[in-house]
Amino acid sequence: MVRSRLVVLFYVFILFGVSLQAQDKKDSSGPYGYELVSDVMVPMRDGVKLATDLYFPTKKGKRISGKLPAILVRTPYSKTRGYPENTSAIYFTSHGYVTVYQDTRGRYNSEGIWHMLDDDGVDGYDTGKWMVKQPWSNGKYGMYGTSYVGGTQHAMALENSPGLTTIIPVDAMSNLGYYSMRYDGAYELRFWNWIHWAGQGGGRQSRDPAIKQMLADFIEVENRRKYLKLFPVRKGTTPLKFMPEYEDWLVNAMKEGGNTDFWKQNNVRDYTKNYKDIPVYLVGGWYDSWGVNTTENYMALNKSIKGPVYMIMGPWIHGQQGNYSHGQVSFGKDAAIPDPLAWRMEWYNHWIKGEKTAVGKKDPYKTNVRIFVMGTGDGHMTEDSLLYHGGSWRNEKEWPLKRTSYTPYYFHADGSASVRKPVQKNSSTDFVSDPNDPVPAIGGNTSSGGGILLQGAWDQKGGDHVWNWPLPIPLSARNDVLVFQTDPLQEDVEVTGEIRVKFWASSSALDTDFTAKLVDVYPANTDYPGGFDLNIGDGIVRARYRDSRTEEKLMNPGDVYEFEVRLYPTSNVFKKGHRIRVDIAGSNFPRFDVNPNTGEPLNDNRREVKAINTIYHDKSRPSHILLPVIPGGS
Repeated sequence: MVRSRLVVLFYVFILFGVSLQAQDKKDSSGPYGYELVSDVMVPMRDGVKLATDLYFPTKKGKRISGKLPAILVRTPYSKTRGYPENTSAIYFTSHGYVTVYQDTRGRYNSEGIWHMLDDDGVDGYDTGKWMVKQPWSNGKYGMYGTSYVGGTQHAMALENSPGLTTIIPVDAMSNLGYYSMRYDGAYELRFWNWIHWAGQGGGRQSRDPAIKQMLADFIEVENRRKYLKLFPVRKGTTPLKFMPEYEDWLVNAMKEGGNTDFWKQNNVRDYTKNYKDIPVYLVGGWYDSWGVNTTENYMALNKSIKGPVYMIMGPWIHGQQGNYSHGQVSFGKDAAIPDPLAWRMEWYNHWIKGEKTAVGKKDPYKTNVRIFVMGTGDGHMTEDSLLYHGGSWRNEKEWPLKRTSYTPYYFHADGSASVRKPVQKNSSTDFVSDPNDPVPAIGGNTSSGGGILLQGAWDQKGGDHVWNWPLPIPLSARNDVLVFQTDPLQEDVEVTGEIRVKFWASSSALDTDFTAKLVDVYPANTDYPGGFDLNIGDGIVRARYRDSRTEEKLMNPGDVYEFEVRLYPTSNVFKKGHRIRVDIAGSNFPRFDVNPNTGEPLNDNRREVKAINTIYHDKSRPSHILLPVIPGGS
């Protein structure tokens, strides 16, 4: 009974923002304990107040004196997630920082109405302005966080927020109208998945138990899987109608196919000139849903700010830098960052406190670019029943690598791919793209799986683990997947960099999609008698955006057009005896939304038609994948 009363009293203190003093803890490696002041309501310029927790470093139960640096986290996922032990906040505070956790606008304890990222620039600016004026502040702070929380860092850097000294955006939301939310016109359905989960979890309306329960019923896996067949999403027809700002965003996001002003916030690529000139450490993964934007941002920022700008790319899925196996594949224990907080602290201490640390001297801060080169393993099955793909870390000075030899592998009528150009005058292959039977997605660059999507590296074969392709049959057996592959390689081929598939195509439809996937084909071995078709990267283009990312232009049925699909960047060694394979199809579902092939306005179709699509591979139309081959593999 006494314990229950203490727990209730504890949460009463939190609710009313009472300062709580904790004992000096030694479990966060730093010398300090912490004192928490919760739910400080920080005013924004329009009068909306955002709920903010402050963790102050303490010594012997008292706050340490003097003006201190800070670490700021702005999150839509609840500032008290994992409460009362917010481990990252306690860690930073234990090292002498005031750690500031804030619920973004309209989320959890903050006032206002949520809009996807749109308010995070100005709200972040106002928060930074408030922080540097506090009596405890020395005027400097860094930022921490992943995914959306990484996106709030880009938002504040683009807003030139006062006091912002350095950031480490991990798998961060950016360039939304180019890739990873809209992908060259297609919509990434993980955000259809995400918006329902996020609304149910922390939206202002979800404070009503009845609405929260209704949304919880909807996001049951089986219900969501069935709902994926009921598109398009129309206003007032979804469970999100009870959360209008969430439904409005989803409906508009699914119809805004181009890189319009709707996607302007966090557009680092087009608005690099607005980015604050501070040290930036970009973190991404070859299988992360934002990997293409991580390398894009490095290339853009490295040209426009002094920074310095650093980048690390591992074999990771979204937010999983501490792990070394993803999907059905192990990359070896060295692939994981063993202490993700400690390596950040080295960076913060160097740029915020001015201390001499490992930055510029030791890995992973020795050079500006650090990459994990996948694929040097022997392909055996590990004790965890995973394919051992392996790999190793390597330091580089730039991205893309200057020594790259961009090598086209041309597609041929017999399904082969080679450096030899096609010589036929007329050669093509047809396939049918059926919206009612889309090609299933098995792994890839995605996040927010939630029973809908598989993340990371997988054998491109169905089974019980693939809800929309439960058959133990390879995707390559489908007639709507075109396969172009090399002969078994005579030597190792390292592919590291940005990847494009360039091709000529026509369609019977006014609009359709073309997808491309790069596959590392393992030969049969004792552990894998059927081989292993390992996905390396994928991409898509919606035909109406073939010429422009801002303006739509439907096709004339039967006319031939030139297309380009940008795949996610990678670094992989295709070993001797393996094959390099490219799969071309008309869908990759539910990784991307399915094109109805009718040419109707996006997210406003009433019809679906089968499209007969044709890929050309002849002398005048030499379709190919352009691979960034690294000579000598190093």
